[in-house]
Amino acid sequence: MSVTLSAADARSSYLESLTHERRASKHTVSNYGRDLETFVAFLKRRLQKDEPALERVDVYLLRAYLGERAKDLAPASLARNIAALRSWMRWLVKRGLMTKNPADELATPKVRRTLPTVVSVDAAKEIVESPDDTKALGARDRAILEFLYAAGVRVGELGRLDLVDVDLDRAQARVLGKGGKERIVPLGAPAITALIGYLAHRGELVAPRTRAQDPRALFLNARGSRLSVRAVQTIVQKAGALGAGRADLHPHALRHTCATHMMGGGADLRAIQEMLGHASLSTTQRYTHVSIEHLMKVYDGAHPLARKA
Repeated sequence: MSVTLSAADARSSYLESLTHERRASKHTVSNYGRDLETFVAFLKRRLQKDEPALERVDVYLLRAYLGERAKDLAPASLARNIAALRSWMRWLVKRGLMTKNPADELATPKVRRTLPTVVSVDAAKEIVESPDDTKALGARDRAILEFLYAAGVRVGELGRLDLVDVDLDRAQARVLGKGGKERIVPLGAPAITALIGYLAHRGELVAPRTRAQDPRALFLNARGSRLSVRAVQTIVQKAGALGAGRADLHPHALRHTCATHMMGGGADLRAIQEMLGHASLSTTQRYTHVSIEHLMKVYDGAHPLARKA
């Protein structure tokens, strides 16, 4: 091979590629980074080398590593470890750092996928209407909740929105999704109304002393800076508790709720896939199961033949 690189350096280079070339999310880079760091430490310990040769890695060594990890990890986390190893070693092969990818021989553990958290139409209405939109922060929170429910965007996508990304006249927004892919999402009348109300108050959100304000960000905190993901999560949790008695509510639940309500209203599966920015239709198809589950609950509670005597 023409290139020699330590396992630790190869890990670092791969994560750089994942970040800048593939534009993976920070969450993915962080998780893969931790998983591969654990594997590199295992390699050093197992091969008793400070700089173990990557060519020494085979499927048996990988199975030994995963067997050790399986003692502490759930199937989903173990599956992510395997995905990280496959992706990393595929990258190593392409760059001539390994001759073959032994991770391709690994079997992925079956992971039971739980159904997404979804609230009813009435509960969603109570949640989005819970903030006091007569004040700046309340108007902002109302706009955030309406946006999440209307467009089904991810919380990170919402946090990255700039003022120029929203077209109120066309009732749509430009969203930067996973892998740097842009998509256009529609916004309903309630979301547009809430955004107009928030923008009328946005000028009040400034730094206390300097009166400075981020000129680009759509959603601001009380000090005029771009709102963080953690802050959005807190807003949704508070609204869930106030509006529907759901203190466990999170932004992704509103994304799930948006998709499920669209599915229940007869929206095309491909249209929902496009709107949510799913790379695979199979990811979108789980909302079919959610809709069926919801239908069965309604049926069991309402249909006279479903009731027990």
